[in-house]
Amino acid sequence: MVRRPAVAGRFYPAEPDKLAQSVSEYLEPTQQRAKAAGLIVPHAGYMYSGHVAGAVYARIDLPQRNIILCPNHTGFGTPLSIMKHGAWETPLGDMQIDEELAEALVTADPHLEDDVSAHRFEHAIEVQLPFLQHLAGTAARLVPVTIGTSNLNRLEELGRALAKVLLEVDRSTLIIASSDMNHYESDAVTRVKDKKAIDRILAMDPPGLHEIVRQENISMCGYGPAVAMLTAAKLLGATRAELVKYATSGDVSLDFDHVVGYAGVIVSD
Repeated sequence: MVRRPAVAGRFYPAEPDKLAQSVSEYLEPTQQRAKAAGLIVPHAGYMYSGHVAGAVYARIDLPQRNIILCPNHTGFGTPLSIMKHGAWETPLGDMQIDEELAEALVTADPHLEDDVSAHRFEHAIEVQLPFLQHLAGTAARLVPVTIGTSNLNRLEELGRALAKVLLEVDRSTLIIASSDMNHYESDAVTRVKDKKAIDRILAMDPPGLHEIVRQENISMCGYGPAVAMLTAAKLLGATRAELVKYATSGDVSLDFDHVVGYAGVIVSD
């Protein structure tokens, strides 16, 4: 089974040459790449958030195996949806699903269901793949997981399952949480709200992130993926989170009345 692109030509260029050039331009020059346990990267159209995602990806030594967690924007599928088989197609080619890791995850967390429908039209994983393909080529593999639950216990269970599987199968696997930050409020309000969420992320406090997002009505769409990633990363020995870059859509659109926030974070030992 090949999952076809859903947002090529809208969120990013559909032509291979233009896409490769775009990704290359967003990957800011860096002198040294480091290993990471987890990332938080945005998933808006490249013109708005590509520079934030690129700043993060440029800093890491990307492994071949990657688990990508994203929110469920479409409402399709089950609360925790994984794809266990096949490949994802982008204009740069196909990226294979890591079937060994996917199968191990389903075994470790019985709430994960093999459900293609949750992924068919979801953009939040798709927009990450050209960066991975550019950096790791055909060797890069993924495990896609779409999260449609906000239940803290369920998110922490997923995080524990991720850590268990990586310890047993491949400790070098990267966990990517795909998320934008606050949505459709003024730039000033969004920056204040986002700082509260980012402070919890930098403190490596998954329950605190879950609490502050709900308490302060911060419309961070991927806080569930971030909670699961941080839970797993801590169990794997990660001790620090670094904010690489923050921006809002207003920096590009110049509309500062209704913006979306974007944060790029690296979690490491």
